[in-house]
Amino acid sequence: MTRTLYLFCSAAQPVFEVAHVIEDAQSRGWNVCLGLTPTAARWLAGSLDGLAALTGYPVRWEYKFPGEPDVWPPADALLFAPATFNSLNAWALGLTDRFTHGVAAESLGKGIPVVAMPCTNSALAAHPQFEQSLAVLRSAGVELLYGETGFTPGPAGPDGPAHFPWPAALDSVDRAGTAQP
Repeated sequence: MTRTLYLFCSAAQPVFEVAHVIEDAQSRGWNVCLGLTPTAARWLAGSLDGLAALTGYPVRWEYKFPGEPDVWPPADALLFAPATFNSLNAWALGLTDRFTHGVAAESLGKGIPVVAMPCTNSALAAHPQFEQSLAVLRSAGVELLYGETGFTPGPAGPDGPAHFPWPAALDSVDRAGTAQP
């Protein structure tokens, strides 16, 4: 039986590795649907057709119109990674103006296993709202891979993280997807 993974990505440096992540997830038996924040979609604009061909589904960053059929199968699990400071705070606050935030918020209410890996720098992680948002998401059932269990923020600066632990994220999704009835 094929399981469907919704892979949602914010605009952070690790998003440029998403094709390899999709291939890894597929090799683990996942059917992958890719959702992006609008900025991440802009960053990957030249690759969107190739990513759609890789997954077999359109890459989404906007809501569909009312009455339009859904082009994705239902999710068995959702991975939001890299999840930026902005995306995590908006999601925790229930701000659903972006497709990825809205579907991630709704997934919690549907009982779909959700894993998220933040990707931010230590300066933004020091903001008091960040820890509050992580606590809200944890209390809602999101498995957060942060700190020793996942991503550790580095110093603020123009470069992205030297290493983003994608395998750990997919391992968590595998465990969450296996635990589903």
